[in-house]
Amino acid sequence: MRAFIFPGQGSQAVGMGAALADASRTARDVFDEVDEALGQKLFKLMREGPDDELKLTENAQPAIMAHSIAVFRTLGLRLDDVASFVAGHSLGEYSALCAAGSLDLPTTAKLLKLRGQAMQRAVPVGEGAMAALLGADLALAQKIAEAAAQGEVCTVANDNDPSQVVISGNKAAIDRAIAIAKDMGAKRAVPLPVSAPFHCPLMQPAAEAMRDALGYVVVEQPGVPLFANVTAQPQTDPDTIRNQLVEQVTGMVRWRESVANMVDAGVHEFVEIGGKVLGPMVKRIAPDARVTSVVTIEDVEGLAKDL
Repeated sequence: MRAFIFPGQGSQAVGMGAALADASRTARDVFDEVDEALGQKLFKLMREGPDDELKLTENAQPAIMAHSIAVFRTLGLRLDDVASFVAGHSLGEYSALCAAGSLDLPTTAKLLKLRGQAMQRAVPVGEGAMAALLGADLALAQKIAEAAAQGEVCTVANDNDPSQVVISGNKAAIDRAIAIAKDMGAKRAVPLPVSAPFHCPLMQPAAEAMRDALGYVVVEQPGVPLFANVTAQPQTDPDTIRNQLVEQVTGMVRWRESVANMVDAGVHEFVEIGGKVLGPMVKRIAPDARVTSVVTIEDVEGLAKDL
């Protein structure tokens, strides 16, 4: 069995999608459709930068999704013919749902633009922070977060793999966590260059904004089940998916569990669409799994031959 997986924020880079668009009319059509939906020249920003503007959450989120969907559509394959499940890391869940036919492309782009704007507005710049705890599992990360909170928000945001867990919350609490992490057993703690503290209770205003937006959106049953971030379980019910996308804004991304549960369900091959971020995590979770990253037109052609 095979799962298609879709990367989240941090996989953006100036030049993303440019060579693919030059080689594929299908990819160009995806970028044009996203530009039209958003009323902005997002692909020009992806192709030319500047980097600091592309990194803005409201641009990075739809850009990463557009790149993933351009890669996916360039494959020219029906998803349910080649994959048993889909999953995505944070915003990648929207890419996965778009690929699975649950959300159309213009709607997905608009939702991610709004999601990025709402996340940025939820916490004033400088008041929140995130850090990666390396050499720490979920249990240790939770202990470090609890010790550092001291009445402020400090929680696990991403349970990425057995050796990397990300925490999120008030900046002072994250600073305390970084200071005590090594003494408590982590190899090291690295502050992340993010503009807001994602996947923690401070994001509640953004969750409410997404609840409002998703209330007007048609969510179809996906062509294959989605392993949801907030439950690490497969889901196909449109109303449940809608609710889980809201919960996901403040909830922990249970990526390690999702991958492990997909393996338990029979998945032996993971194909990362549009990035090379999730593959190494998958290998740390499931060393025996086959992992393929598909980014370039050469990657697309190689995978198309194998499927």
